[in-house]
Amino acid sequence: MTMPPSPHDDEPNDLEPFADPLLAPEQPSAFQRTIRYRLAEWKPDEAVLVLDLLPRHLNRGGVVHGGVLATLIDTVGGFAGTFCTVPGNKRGTVTLSLTTSFLGQASSGTLRAVGRRRGGGRKIFMASCEVFDAEGNLIAMGEGTYRYRSGSEDPEGVPVG
Repeated sequence: MTMPPSPHDDEPNDLEPFADPLLAPEQPSAFQRTIRYRLAEWKPDEAVLVLDLLPRHLNRGGVVHGGVLATLIDTVGGFAGTFCTVPGNKRGTVTLSLTTSFLGQASSGTLRAVGRRRGGGRKIFMASCEVFDAEGNLIAMGEGTYRYRSGSEDPEGVPVG
């Protein structure tokens, strides 16, 4: 018995090479390879992620799944507070709390998530995040509270590896 073609046969295979040059020399996580977001801009207190929408990102209604939007908000907020000043080092964080508001829909094109660190202290920081569709319409927003992982409180970070 042969299986009918999958509607997702045109999607990239999760095992295909996938790189995020702004994270080098660190390799993308398995989750990042699955979702396929990329870091487009990264500087102190700000980060931008982009995601080319694929069929795997859509819900049964044919629009981007809220979980994908929440992932972008969570991820870009974490990156906004973890820019590292030393090439080859990295900083890490864990999410303590996350709020999301869904304001619109998208079913194709490239999403752009912008995160900005808004405040915090040595161990904890807060970020606000917005997700825009390909036409620049705001489709989701949120705020996160994050805790730096051990060694990541320092802007110099820790060695990758």
